[in-house]
Amino acid sequence: MSLTQASNRGSLIMERNPTESAGARSDGASNDSISQLSDRSASFPHETSSNSSKESGSPSKSIVPHRLPQLFSAFSIVGDGIIWRDKTCKNGKDVTYMCPYSGPIKGTLTVTNYKLFFKSSERDIRSLRFAHKQENHSRRQVFEKIQQFAFPITNKQPLFAFEFKEDYGENGWQVYDPVSEFKRQGLPNESWKISRINENYELCDTYPSVLVVPTAATEEEIKQVASFRTKGRLPVLSWIHPESQATITRSGQPLVGVAHKRNKDDERYIQLIMDANAQSHKLYIMDARPSVNALANKAKGGGYESEESYQNAEVVFLDIHNIHVMKDSLRKLRDQIIAGALRVADKVESNKTSVLVHCSDGWDRSAQLTCLSMMMLDPYFRTIKGFEVLIEKEWLSFGHKFASISSLPPVYRLCMAAHQTDKQYLSCFLCIIYFQFPNAFEFNEHFLITILDHLYSCLFGTFLFNCEQARVKEGLKQNTVSLWSFINCQLEEFKNPLYAAYLHQHVLFPVASMRRIELWTGYYCRWNPRMRPQEPIHLRNRELLILKAQLQRKVQELQRELEAKNARSNHLQHSPPAPRISSPVNSLSICKEMIHKISMENKHV
Repeated sequence: MSLTQASNRGSLIMERNPTESAGARSDGASNDSISQLSDRSASFPHETSSNSSKESGSPSKSIVPHRLPQLFSAFSIVGDGIIWRDKTCKNGKDVTYMCPYSGPIKGTLTVTNYKLFFKSSERDIRSLRFAHKQENHSRRQVFEKIQQFAFPITNKQPLFAFEFKEDYGENGWQVYDPVSEFKRQGLPNESWKISRINENYELCDTYPSVLVVPTAATEEEIKQVASFRTKGRLPVLSWIHPESQATITRSGQPLVGVAHKRNKDDERYIQLIMDANAQSHKLYIMDARPSVNALANKAKGGGYESEESYQNAEVVFLDIHNIHVMKDSLRKLRDQIIAGALRVADKVESNKTSVLVHCSDGWDRSAQLTCLSMMMLDPYFRTIKGFEVLIEKEWLSFGHKFASISSLPPVYRLCMAAHQTDKQYLSCFLCIIYFQFPNAFEFNEHFLITILDHLYSCLFGTFLFNCEQARVKEGLKQNTVSLWSFINCQLEEFKNPLYAAYLHQHVLFPVASMRRIELWTGYYCRWNPRMRPQEPIHLRNRELLILKAQLQRKVQELQRELEAKNARSNHLQHSPPAPRISSPVNSLSICKEMIHKISMENKHV
């Protein structure tokens, strides 16, 4: 019998295992004990002592963060039950940790309204199995309290992110400004305009308030187009090529249905997107779904664009299945998502043709395709700030469902929706692009792991709720801390020492081959003591960054010397050198030169 639960504040997984190891039985463990407790949140701020021990492999003195915010309604577990404490946590004793690598370990267990802590003399494995003695009857109480703190919404408690008030000296909420980002891309221009038609989220409640649409499109036409697209998700611009003006736009599927409905405003709107690119008179519509699924959606009122109705548009099905199928297949990860993103980038860069990307609703597969292709095309998104902007723009503002997923009950929703799709996107990025171009990205692997860990940690407000409208309504910018505040206050921890910006200001076209795919051991195997590097990676990165800074300063000095030398040589070629000192030799040569000039003039006379 097993019970697995995903937390809406810190993913705790509990499982009853009917079979226990011999070591567990000899230590008094019961067969029906709570045997699996996994704390997946790995990169939490201020865990300096525990993090250093994880990297180095040395024993951890304490895994309780020394600057963790106030713990409300904290309690401790002791031999005869649960004792409530205010603000402080008294560590409980007599708990056995069933380590899968080294056997049973005795220690103390503390459960708070945010995290579960286990303190022992052993290293922090993060995959915990606990055995409780039958006579103290504490298992049910432990289970109930963990369940209460793990699901605050279900138990009518505030999310921990609203209680976390750490000041990092950086305001991460200011990282992304849509108008500034579009201006960086050269917008608005004669073909595209920045519109605030969705300022009150009445046009589309899952879209951001600031949109970029064709200049020739009127407000009434935009409203008609939104009514013909699923959930009002009309085609809007994500990225524009700085030279060819080819664009990447995204949307939801058209509401064609079995009756093959047409919408003249939608057809004209697509033509305006095509006409905005003077380099090409064709538009590729990249439908992320398999063609069979797109046909099936017609029965539900959806569908896809007809090439007869949309002139000069070519519909291409990328055969990417939905999240529930894709998360179970590495082959499909490589063959479909990466191949689809490569096709988008190739059409924009090589063919100079605009591309419209959509799936069914346009919130999961569309975001993966646009993000991966934009990272291939634009070197700005390979920097730390650029990657933060990309996530804010393509995932958060365009309504990726971080807080819900249709196939899971409500208590699972916050972490699982974000975890599967976003981990799939980052896995695509790591397995194919990052490992093939290790010096093309300003950020390191720890940066990506930190983002994944905090997708469902509920420590920051960045990934809470489904859309911009909900985040504005709940006042996340005023009441919670942004993940980017934590990252940007210590950028050196997340920088890639091998980054060479001057070498990779061009398009990246990775090889989407099974031979190029690597297991992300830094994420999936980080708690396995047998997989840890002998030298702590973060220490090695710091040393490399210091060495890199020293070499860069030396290069700059040599460049200045070379420029000064070239300037002197150019000056020598155009004018005779002036004597640096006054000497008899110099004076005599000057006199001889003057006498020669006078004699030549007298001859002419």
